[in-house]
Amino acid sequence: MFNICFRMTGNRSDAEDVLQDAFIGAFKNLHQLKEDVQFGGWLRRIVINECIRYSKKSFYWNEWEEVHHEHRTEDGEEWWHQIDMAMVHHQIKTLPDGCRQVFNLYVVEDFSHRQIAENLGISEGTSKSQYFRAKQLLKERITKHIQING
Repeated sequence: MFNICFRMTGNRSDAEDVLQDAFIGAFKNLHQLKEDVQFGGWLRRIVINECIRYSKKSFYWNEWEEVHHEHRTEDGEEWWHQIDMAMVHHQIKTLPDGCRQVFNLYVVEDFSHRQIAENLGISEGTSKSQYFRAKQLLKERITKHIQING
């Protein structure tokens, strides 16, 4: 659960605060847990909702221009073999807040753009454009890192 909070907030201290608030909320609402619902999934949903609530309080969402053209690298798969995963995680953590949260919800938590839009209070188009922007920024940063560091 901490990893979800950390990916969503990008900050260890904030992640700890959000996780604590989520656990308090879960404890207070434990009586609402239905027998047919898995506890882990129920708690995960509370944690994600608390992260989203935190982000709404903490961050200003920028609308990104939706771009419909996706760039591809010339060297294809070879490019992926050169990637240092620690560097990728660092690059994800340094994405603009909206892009980082949409990217994590879409890629890591497997949310649809509709679910992201509903939970973050943004449009589906904004979710898609922030996701595209996150991918574009990651590609640019990782490519630059590989070119510089080999």
